Amino acid sequence: MKRYLDWLDQGKRDLEKAKLDLKYKYYEWACFTSQQAAEKVVKSLGMKLGLDMWGHSLLEMLKILEKEKLLEIHEKIFELAKMLDKYYIPTRYPNSFPSGKPSDYYTEKEAEEAINAASNIIRFCEGYIYK
Repeated sequence: MKRYLDWLDQGKRDLEKAKLDLKYKYYEWACFTSQQAAEKVVKSLGMKLGLDMWGHSLLEMLKILEKEKLLEIHEKIFELAKMLDKYYIPTRYPNSFPSGKPSDYYTEKEAEEAINAASNIIRFCEGYIYK
């Protein structure tokens, strides 16, 4: 069964949700959902290549893909992954900060950057998925 296509489609759908979050000024959710979109598509690529991908760190999964499948991953993709990995937990939990809630800390600029980062990672993965 080719479940990697389900993961790919859901990741792309999550990216569309991140854009809605940006539009309606849910910046913390745009950042988190962008991370989730990229995570699902990286896992999709892993599945396509026969790897069982677990966890939530984009950086770690990309390192595994590069090592195990000899993919050439440009440093820019790793940098984008590092940025998105920082949005996995603190975007959702008030105790990530000394006071306030996540929505007090995230900006429109960060949300836009997260969406762009996820878009770039998704395009990179699709280049291998559709080969």
